[in-house]
Amino acid sequence: MSLRNDERPRASEKNGQPTPKPTRNRLASWLLPDSLTRRTLVFGWLSLVTEIAIVGTGGAVRLTGSGLGCPTWPTCIPGSLVPTPELGLHGAIEFGNRLMTGLVGIIAIVMVLMVLRLRRERPDLFRLSVLLLVGVLVQAGLGGITVLTGLNSYIVGAHYFVSAALVALAAWLVYNLYHLPRTEPGAALWYRGLAFLTGVFVVITVAMGVLTTGAGPHSGDAAALRNGLNAEIWDHLHSYPGYILLALIIVLIAVSHHLGRAAVLRFAYPLLAVTLVQAAVGVIQARTGLPGLLVGTHMVLACLAVAAMTATVLAVVGRGPEKISVR
Repeated sequence: MSLRNDERPRASEKNGQPTPKPTRNRLASWLLPDSLTRRTLVFGWLSLVTEIAIVGTGGAVRLTGSGLGCPTWPTCIPGSLVPTPELGLHGAIEFGNRLMTGLVGIIAIVMVLMVLRLRRERPDLFRLSVLLLVGVLVQAGLGGITVLTGLNSYIVGAHYFVSAALVALAAWLVYNLYHLPRTEPGAALWYRGLAFLTGVFVVITVAMGVLTTGAGPHSGDAAALRNGLNAEIWDHLHSYPGYILLALIIVLIAVSHHLGRAAVLRFAYPLLAVTLVQAAVGVIQARTGLPGLLVGTHMVLACLAVAAMTATVLAVVGRGPEKISVR
């Protein structure tokens, strides 16, 4: 990836001194670059990091019983946008997650602006940025519905599943920031099929995990109802697609080695590592009574696996060389 300086002074001279550039023009130039810049890459990565981080803060809300720390939405309590001292720590934790949602939204808006002038040259980046912004807005609305329905377990589960989908979109966006659209022939159909099948089992494993968590003890509030499923049985059911996923990842790595697909292995090995750690955490948490810290770790690791799987599938499908000019 080649880099070149984007500092190009254009100020005119008057009496031997440069005329200051208007602040408005500088801001517009910063937010609306006409080419791919380093700060575009930074905001792409910020999109991915914050989408994963908000899963952690959302998990903290649920695992500390703070799901109704702010009992109304969009205000925290009637007549106040922020929590009052009477709400205590639960109110602060829930409101902190709402602030995190605002930060994610701001980053999503800036990301759209960063690629707005590139929408003809790189329509893929523009579409992904817009989808990510729309997803953040949907997620915010879903968060409100979660509060208004008293933490219905299925709505809470959907809230997490949308977060995982947004992590996948953000990972796709970051991947495309470094890779040009494919110019060479695509990979063999069976190889792509193997990668997509592995991705399907990531989705199945996450979905089963959501249902299993909805049957467990961490409801977000003592008064919130669970989904009525047998937690012990679903804990076992959740493990089966996880084991199949692990086997598929190993097969995909072996095949990629045989085919000499180093670009795929760059993401497949981290995917394998995250999946192994995820499996270990899952077993330990099930045998130790589901401690909150391990459950939260399990949630975040699942999103890391989603991100790594997204990059792996994209690498299998094939993109252009990593030679994008960045100012």
